[in-house]
Amino acid sequence: MPLPVFSLMLVVFGLTTGEFVIAGLVPDVAADLSVSVPSAGLLVTAYAAGMIIGGPVITPLTARVGRKPLITGLVAVSVVANLGSAVAPGYAVLLLARFVAGLIVATFFALAISITAASAPEGKQAAMIAKVALGLNLGIILGTPLGTFVGHHFGWRATFVAVAAITFLALLLVLRFVPAFPGSDASVFGELRVLADREVWRGIALTALGNLGVVTVFTYIVPLLTDVAGFSVDAVPVLLLVYGAGAVIGNLVGGRLADRALMPSLAWMLAALVGTLALLWAAGDNRVVVAVLVFVLGGLAFAIVPGMQTRVLTAAGAAPTLAVAVNASGFQLAAAFGGWLGGQLINGSGISALYPAAAVVTVAGLGLAVAMLRSDQRVRVRG
Repeated sequence: MPLPVFSLMLVVFGLTTGEFVIAGLVPDVAADLSVSVPSAGLLVTAYAAGMIIGGPVITPLTARVGRKPLITGLVAVSVVANLGSAVAPGYAVLLLARFVAGLIVATFFALAISITAASAPEGKQAAMIAKVALGLNLGIILGTPLGTFVGHHFGWRATFVAVAAITFLALLLVLRFVPAFPGSDASVFGELRVLADREVWRGIALTALGNLGVVTVFTYIVPLLTDVAGFSVDAVPVLLLVYGAGAVIGNLVGGRLADRALMPSLAWMLAALVGTLALLWAAGDNRVVVAVLVFVLGGLAFAIVPGMQTRVLTAAGAAPTLAVAVNASGFQLAAAFGGWLGGQLINGSGISALYPAAAVVTVAGLGLAVAMLRSDQRVRVRG
């Protein structure tokens, strides 16, 4: 892996760990700061809210700043915000620190993708993007459980010190290895014009619809594995590692497939995702089949990511960073909606209804992908 790509991937690893690790430390934080568990849970929401707001706001406002100084400043803010979380004297300060930490994520991720795509050899953009996104996979399957372990044994504040240290190390690598690119010549309003492009919004809609079903299932993966498939609680961490292993492989394979045939590969992978969700529903409590399908689900869930990012990136033309940042914010909205949708389904029809509902939602994403593929084919024929 090229050192600039590795540097950006390590930042993504730190940011992802910082985002998800708090979920495993909610009881510890609640007890230490004398707040309720639901109040401590809002720390997750604060980070997500920062991502949703930060992408569309920070990205156009910083459009003219050189890419390397900007990305360096964003990572520095993350380091300070994580250190602020570690030393926060009370709940209010911690909540603010988590919000600030989330503010820079969408813009950073968009910059990392645009820099990687601009530096990649022709025809290898999606594969390089997949390597940066590997930090997301590793943050979920490695950083989060390790951070939770540190928090349980040395205190939750130590976890945020560790996240800050990893992110600071990544910052040093960014300063050394990431090449400099100039900022945009366009004004803020010029950057915002990209959001009037129909193809950009179709790409963002594809990200939201294509991921909504699998995000809904993953939000409730633990009760699905224990209450529906019949696995013991002790087996869940192993199955999550299986899911993560699939995610790592799927991310890298998906990037290569997207470079070869972007929209055809996305359509086929979404179709396979629909089939996997349907098979999980049909498998019921057949634990061997479910274990295999959990690996496949992780693979497909992350195989579609590089191609979706590449589609938005290419559709955006002159303002790719803003489009990708809004795409990241859109994914966070889809994740939030997925949690709400899953809760409504569980309360209304039972937890087993999550699989078929997720499959139906993914069919909508597949339909949009097929429509976009046919539109591309018509453009090529006219050309």
